[in-house]
Amino acid sequence: MAKRIFISQQPSVIIIGGGIIGVCSAYYLARKGVPVTLLEKDRINAGSTYGNAGFITPSDSLPVPAPGVLTQGMRWLMDAASPFYIKPTLKRDMLQWLWNFQKACNEKAWKEAVPILTELSVESQALFEEIIESEKLSCEYQQQGLMLLYKKEETFQEGQQMARKLEEYGISAEVFPADGLQSRFPPALPELTGGIFYKSDAHFDPAAFNAQLAQRVREMGVKIRENTEVLNFTVEAGRIREVHTTTGTYLADQIVLAAGAWTPSLGKQLDLQLAIQPAKGYSITVQRPENYPELPLLLDETKIAVTPIGDTLRFAGTLELAGLGLEINQKRLNAIRHGVEDYLDVDLDVQPLVEIWRGLRPCSPDGLPLLGRSERYANLIVASGHCMLGISQGTMTGKLVAEIALGENLSMDVESMRIERF
Repeated sequence: MAKRIFISQQPSVIIIGGGIIGVCSAYYLARKGVPVTLLEKDRINAGSTYGNAGFITPSDSLPVPAPGVLTQGMRWLMDAASPFYIKPTLKRDMLQWLWNFQKACNEKAWKEAVPILTELSVESQALFEEIIESEKLSCEYQQQGLMLLYKKEETFQEGQQMARKLEEYGISAEVFPADGLQSRFPPALPELTGGIFYKSDAHFDPAAFNAQLAQRVREMGVKIRENTEVLNFTVEAGRIREVHTTTGTYLADQIVLAAGAWTPSLGKQLDLQLAIQPAKGYSITVQRPENYPELPLLLDETKIAVTPIGDTLRFAGTLELAGLGLEINQKRLNAIRHGVEDYLDVDLDVQPLVEIWRGLRPCSPDGLPLLGRSERYANLIVASGHCMLGISQGTMTGKLVAEIALGENLSMDVESMRIERF
């Protein structure tokens, strides 16, 4: 018989997932004195928190679905090297996800999503700075801005139109024509059309942040159980009573499901159909070239992020909807390598390789996270589905989870992110 683990006589919370959402949720709950146990099926930082671009970017708080995206996605459908690849499938959950995705690919849905995502990112950036300073975390945090680079005149013009739209949400930008780009960023190739600089953005080492914050929450009394996989649940009278895992059965008053790309799999154990698909991304990290500037980039047409992190340089990109498999698609890696060559005077084959990584990001069909209390289970909170913005929005999400769990006034409205909206 599996052992039963009673967490506390006080109202307590179980958090499922040790990525940035789970760890930040634990942090804000622990600050309020709530007994917390965090369950991670692998180890802290085993998922997509580890090797992503490390951007904290209010300027890039844009939903994946947008006018014209689905048309572009259909052109990319059979191209395994494209920035956005959808593996052909007849699986029902994927087809339903694509149906909801196409419904969100319009101007009205886009305009409704942008202010919500922007608020999440702006508030998160302030909270990142507060946590890093107060907890004395060493994670290479720098607010150097973000430069978007363009090869084609058409996309450069589209980028400027987007910059004007973002001004409505308080996000300002500076436009660099081709003749001024290299003086601002010398590694840029002379044939580029131009660049757009968003000065408010920041970058950091997400794995260092999450690992150090996890250690801090341990010191605050949070029990972190690594290598503890959730198997199923016992439900009684509309509440989750027990969480059954590979290391025993846990009991708590409230459950936070923040398991990233594995959230919908656990949701099925509760007969919840959570509209999240795993989106595989890749990164290649090399030793940073000598005299390479401290400025993150987004290579617009290829959607490749370039991030200086200490003495390394990380190239991250691609969105691959192909299920939960973690196998490495060499075509995707080659697309990153070749894409970089079109923009920068940097030879990835020359720089010493530090690491090749891939991970799964949880993507909702409308670009907004699934965040809030379940209508079906009174003691279940879901926090997942942030697409590629989970890092950028992690701290504010964690704060909101704590507020929801404690029944406090929320720092922002989460109605548009309710988990049963699909």
